[in-house]
Order: sequence, then C-alpha cells, then structure tokens
Amino acid sequence: MSAIKQRNQFIPRSPPSQLMRGRKPKIVTDSVTGRAGIQAGIVLCLGLITAGGCTSFWRSGSDEGDKDAHLRELLKVPKAPDLIRDASIVQGMNTIQVDGVAAVNGLPGTGAPAIPSAYRDQLLDEMRRHEVQDPNHFLELNQTALVRVRAYVPPGARRGDPVDLKIFSPPRTETKDLHGGWVLESRLRHQQVLQSSVRQSDVMIVGTGPVLTRADYDPATDDAYRIEGKVLGGGRIQITRKLGLILRPEFQHVKMSAAISSAINRRFFFFDGTTRRGIAKAIEDDYIEVEIHPRYRDNVGRMMAVVRALGVAPESSATQVRLTDLANRLSEPATAFDAALQLEGLGESAIPTLLQGLESSNPELRFYAAEALAYLDRSEAIEPLIEATRNTAAFRHSALLALQGIDQQSAIKGLASLMIEPSLETRYGAFCSIRRRPDGRQHLAGRVVGDAFRLYEVAPDGPPAVIVSLRQSPEIVLMGSPQNLQIHSYLLGPSGIILKTDPEKPDHLRISRFKAGEGDRRVVVPSSVRAVLEGIVEVGGGYGDAVAVLREAKQKGFLLDQLAIDPLPQPLRTYFREDEQEDEDDSAAENENAPDSDATAAVTQ
Repeated sequence: MSAIKQRNQFIPRSPPSQLMRGRKPKIVTDSVTGRAGIQAGIVLCLGLITAGGCTSFWRSGSDEGDKDAHLRELLKVPKAPDLIRDASIVQGMNTIQVDGVAAVNGLPGTGAPAIPSAYRDQLLDEMRRHEVQDPNHFLELNQTALVRVRAYVPPGARRGDPVDLKIFSPPRTETKDLHGGWVLESRLRHQQVLQSSVRQSDVMIVGTGPVLTRADYDPATDDAYRIEGKVLGGGRIQITRKLGLILRPEFQHVKMSAAISSAINRRFFFFDGTTRRGIAKAIEDDYIEVEIHPRYRDNVGRMMAVVRALGVAPESSATQVRLTDLANRLSEPATAFDAALQLEGLGESAIPTLLQGLESSNPELRFYAAEALAYLDRSEAIEPLIEATRNTAAFRHSALLALQGIDQQSAIKGLASLMIEPSLETRYGAFCSIRRRPDGRQHLAGRVVGDAFRLYEVAPDGPPAVIVSLRQSPEIVLMGSPQNLQIHSYLLGPSGIILKTDPEKPDHLRISRFKAGEGDRRVVVPSSVRAVLEGIVEVGGGYGDAVAVLREAKQKGFLLDQLAIDPLPQPLRTYFREDEQEDEDDSAAENENAPDSDATAAVTQ
C-alpha cells in the first residue's frame, strides 16, 4: 500500500530518502485522542506528587514552625553554671617541646667532622639560609661539633623570656668532649609527624651560649656525659603563648561566653597606664582568651585553677550562704584545698573566712588558708607560710612560690630567716625566691665574675655550703663561711687548669692554665673558695671549669664543706595526713606478724 489509513485521514508515506532530505512530516491526531492524553498526564503527575509528598513544591505551615522552633532552640541562652569550671576546659596549659640543630665551636680539638645525616643536612640548610661562608668546610673542623638542641616553651610564656637549652650529640658522633664549647645561634621549632611527613612550626626559640657539660657536675665517669649538657638561660622565646577557656558544647553561646568573661574580669584586672583592663576577652561563642595577671606570673597553673573556681553570677545575698558553706569545707582536709581556691576567687569578701582558717590546729588546713591569703597580698599569710616551708617538705615548693610574690618587705625578711635553716633545699629555695623578686637583687650581695657567672655570698651566720645552679642562669652561692680549700699536692681541672699550693705562701694557691696555641697563664690567690673561683676566671676559665674544679675538689676531700648541685624543693610531693600515717603504721605492724614471704612481698611493692 502507498498510504497508511488512520481513521478518516490519510498520511502519505514518503520514501526514506525524502524524509532525510526534506522537512519533518507533520503528525496529525484528532482532538478527542489529544485531550485524553493530556488529562492522563495530569492525573499521573498529581499521583506522583501525592505519593512523594508535596514538600518539594509547596512549603507547609508545619515545616515553617519546625524551623522556627529549631532557631529558637539555638538562640536560647544556656543556664549559667555555678562555677566556671563546670562549663569550660583550659587551653594552653601544655608545655611545648621544640627542637633544632646547631654547631658548637671553640673546642680544643675535641670536636669532629659532622657525619652525613639528616641533622647535617638540616644544619647546612640553616647555615646557607643565613649566608654562612663555606659551611661544609666549617663542619669538617676538629674545633667544631654538630649537636641537637632541645628546649621547652612553658604555658603563658612571653616573647623574650629566657629558657634553658639541652644539648645532645647525634648518634654515631665522633665528638669526644663538648667542654669549653660555645653553641652558635640555633633556631628551634615544634615538630610533629602528620600524614607520614615531619611538619615544623615557625621559629619558637632562638638560643646560643656556653656549654655546661654533664660531666662537669656529675661525678659519674661515663664518657657519654662529656657530649651532652646545657646552656643555662641561653634561649629566648620568640612567641607569646595564649591561654584560654573552651566552653563545653552545651554552654556554647555568645551571651554565656560574655557572662563568663565578665565574671573573670570582676575578679582579675589590672591597670594598663590609667585604664582598668580585665584579663579575659570573649573571642567566640565557645572561646575566651585569658591573659596572665601580674600577681600570678610565677604560678600560671594556680591562676587558671582559681579562674575556673570562680562563680559565674555576680555577688549577691547568696554569697554569704556560699561563704558559710566554704568555711565548713575549709575545715575538712578532703575538701580544704578546693575550698581555699574558691575563697581566693571570691577575693576581699573571703578574707575573714581565710583568716579564721589560719587558726586551725591542722598544719594542712593552715597552709591552704595561708596560700590563698598570700595571693590576696595579705601579710597574715607570711608567718604560716614560713612555718610550712620550714616544717613540711610537701608544702615547701608552693609556700616559697606564694611568698615570692607578696609585695611586702616582711616577706623578704621571712625568706631571709629561712636561709639559716638546717635543710639545704629550704635555704637555697628561699634564696631563689628572693632573687626572682623584682627587688631581689638589692637584698643579695651578688656580683658578676668576669663574663662567666654570678657569685653570691649570703647568710654568713648559717651553716656553710657551696651551691651550684643548673637552671635559669649560671650562678654559685656561698652560704655561711666555707672553709679554705685544703689542696696538699695538686688538683687537675679541665681545659689545662692546675691548682697547686704556692711554695712561698702556704695559705695561697697557684692556678695555672696551659692551652695549645696560647701563652701560659698563672695567678696566685688565697685558698678561700671565693678567691679560687675568681682565679679560675682570671686565667680564662668559665662556668663549666669552676663547677668541675669544685666537684673534683669535693671528690678528693679538698673541699671540706657541703657541695650541692641545684638543691631546689621539688613540686608535686605527696602530703601524708596523720590518719593515713596511722593506717600505714597499722599495716606495717600486720606485715611484721605475717609470714616472711608475705612481708617480703609487701616491701617489694
């Protein structure tokens, strides 16, 4: 057939060639069939809309209400907690370890060429960056050594603060001794391994200075001690670390952040010129930045503990109820420490309660009350803290820190009275507390010996002792009146230093120094410890030489008085209450009556 019949109309069929070449043929349908197809399509669309829901096309009133309710929930201010610590955690109280590499020069032939390693590549990169001429040749000299340098950035550190540097020799080093060397400027960064690669921060500490080797002050004969040591106070911090509070998720709100910030600033503020300024600033709805109050510069951890123990609500009639409750808690050993922190946070209104705590017969309760009063700059705290320092080793470190910051002359007098105590760590701890005060230098008769170290002579009426510092700064403290050195033959020190009795003056010593490439140097001094230390510096010795001579003299019996290496009170000691001590005594008595095997096991544990 040449045509296709469809109802009463005929559509002519065109050949394939015509369809491809010409215009697309028009398809004609009748009106009844077209209307039915349109209606069916509409019904199908409505069915799909009904089955799948209409939210994609029209917004219902209930959905709008749900969104408004969610928005109101987000804008709702959380209920304020009783204490700031219930709503926050501290950020920035960790200590940051920083590392680097450096070159030590000035060694008397005891160095060695730096062997190929990642440390050498790192040091070469640093030297090229600072345009050091021919760094490879420099690292091949026997007067130099490659070392690793490590330091720590404490919480709340400020730019310019001094820190000690620790010196290590890398593995497989051929260096024999670092004594007498000088660490060239080193840049230390924080390093972390992230995604299988080492990432470094910006420079956080820059350090340089003379090396005090471990062999200088440690009597052990391990050769490894000669290639490790310290640079006392040789690092300078290049950043200022921020402290802060991070709000817990259920308290994250801009008004809550502002309320906590206001609570902190009501208690802690200082005057920047003539402007009163608080230490807290709400940065985000979940973060509050906190500056260090000047009173707590030496005890940042204490400040943050007190900040978190503050109440959020302003003082009101409920404050008296809280004071009564805290007074009861201050009288119980198990809760006294926390109660003292909260009372310290309340400030002036808590002073009568804390003064009442000083009347307790329990030394632990008296100490907690006195420590809180000290940070409120109350003179009533001085005598109880002196007593705690003298009698209780567990409180000694904290008590000295509290006394150190009391801005009153009676605090210095109290500390000075501790420098004649039998306990050496009590004496030296009191000395350091005075020295760290802004006005401390004028109360201590110290002087710089050459450019090597600072020498102090204190407490002439106290027991004699010679004390050497291993932190913060090179210093030697002569307490009491140490006896003269009794060198009967000779004493051989480091760096070619020899001490012998002078044949013409029996009560004098001849100090000689022989060094290759330099002229011999000699000096005759009295045999007192002070004169000998000054003589060592006069012939070209340094702090390490002075410390090594004192250690050697003590080992050989030439130094008759006590020699102490950094005998400072240690923090975080455990205080054993009387009831606990009684329990231990009862337990020990039971162990004595038990079979031998059980007693041995108890002792071993």
